[in-house]
Parts: sequence; structure tokens; C-alpha cells
Amino acid sequence: MKTLKEYLFEAKEQQKAIAHFNVANSDMLMAVFAAAQQVSEEAGEKIPLVIGVSEGERDAFGVTQIVDYINSLKNEHDYPIFLNADHTYSVERTCEAIDAGFDMVIYDGAKISHEENLANTKAVVEYRNKVNPECLVEAEFGFIGGGSNIKDEIPEGVSEETMTKPDEAKQFVEASGIEVLAPSVGNLHGMVKGGNPALNPERVASIWEATQTPLVLHGGSGSTDEDFVSVIHAGISLIHISTELRIAYRKGLEESFAEDKKQLAPYRFNKRALDAIQIKAAERIRLFWGLNN
Repeated sequence: MKTLKEYLFEAKEQQKAIAHFNVANSDMLMAVFAAAQQVSEEAGEKIPLVIGVSEGERDAFGVTQIVDYINSLKNEHDYPIFLNADHTYSVERTCEAIDAGFDMVIYDGAKISHEENLANTKAVVEYRNKVNPECLVEAEFGFIGGGSNIKDEIPEGVSEETMTKPDEAKQFVEASGIEVLAPSVGNLHGMVKGGNPALNPERVASIWEATQTPLVLHGGSGSTDEDFVSVIHAGISLIHISTELRIAYRKGLEESFAEDKKQLAPYRFNKRALDAIQIKAAERIRLFWGLNN
């Protein structure tokens, strides 16, 4: 099986993107995995999949437990499924995920000074080199807000002026030693009620040209299909989806209880929610992998 790094570069060459879905429990994980298997069967190939767990999601799932779960799926189904320690705000917790055997980690220093962010990211890379060399280290460079939620308006500080600058991105990649970069290119975490801002494929292309480093689109939920396709063709090779899954999950639960208020069996009242997650995840995998064209 290819490594995640190989899949990322291959996706870039083929103008495709790997779907990255955040999950908080085994039910969500299995619904997303079912979607990946479904689309892979339709396409006649095993499409790579990345599962993300933020600090809160790792606490809910269990750091070593989620690693064991992913490895069991990978081995049992011979499937290219990988695990990312999404948005981690301390060196200690990032290294915890490296120790646990994650395929990828992201140290998020977006809220601290550039100097501190660079120093901490370098510390993570150095630790990874000693403990788990196969683990990819990603960094977010540029501000895109925070929170997988519904926002009334675009967060303050997210604008064209604050988008990642290609020359600065190149300097950061070279100085830190990271293998994967998450830039600000019009994207933001969560979804805006009035519609998310447009993505900027020209900026994506410029950053790729400057860094030659796999690029990740965080905050994918809420962007238009057209915007997704444009940034994939420009150089994005991994796209994060979280808020859309949370909305589907909650709506499914609400519909289940509206239909049967007395239902107590989780495997029954969860079914509608998990079906909704599978449908949404399958839609995104098809789009990102170029199967709708």
C-alpha cells in the first residue's frame, strides 16, 4: 500500500483531492468508511481516505483507541485509510499523537506569534524524526478562524488581505521542515449563514508553485462545488469536511426522535443520522476525486 505522502502527490498530479472527514465516535467513523467503500466500488478503485480527530474528538474517542480502530479497518479491508491528529494546540499533545502512531499530525499555532509558531512546529518535526519518521507533519499558515459551527458572519480577520502569501509560505515550509501545508485561500472553519466566501484558486496555484508542498484546504464545509473543483485543479490535494457531517448527524437524530419519541435503542435512533453522514460523505468523495465530471 502506498504511503499517505505518495497518495497526496499522486492526487495533485491527477488534479484530484483526498477527502478528510472528522469523526467523534465509532458510529460516525463507520458511516464515513461505508461511504468510501461505496464510492470505491462504483469507481473500480480503492479511493484513499483520511479520518481526522481534533483534540476534543480524540478525547471523546480515545487517542490509542482511534489508532487501533483505523488500523483494524486498514488491515481487515486492505484499504488506504489514514489517521490525522487534526488541530492540536500544544507541542505535548501533538507529540502524544505521534507516539500513538498517527499517520499525520497538525500543530496549529495560528493564534500565537510567528516566531513561537515556527519554533514549536520545528520542535514537533524534530520529535517526529526521532519517534515516528513515517508520520507527516502539517502546519496551518494563515488565519481562517476556528470552530466547526454555523456562523452569523465571516469571522473578523478572515479576508483577502490575510490570505497566505506564497513567499512567506515557502520560507515557513523550508524553515520548519513540514511536509504538508494548510494555507488561507478564502476558506474558513465552519459555515456562514449567508454563504461562505469564494475560494481563491490563483492563490492556491501561487502557493503550490512556491512551496511544491502538498496543500490542504481546511474549513471545506459550505464551499460551492465549483470552488472545490477550481482549487483542486490549482493544487489542493486534501480537503477537510467536519461541519457538514455534524449538521447531517444532528438533523438525522432530530428526525428520528420526531418520528418516535419513545425510541431508546441507539442503533435504531442513530440509523437515520448515520445514513445522512454516509450520503454526504459519498457526495464529497465523488466530487473531490473527480467522479462527477
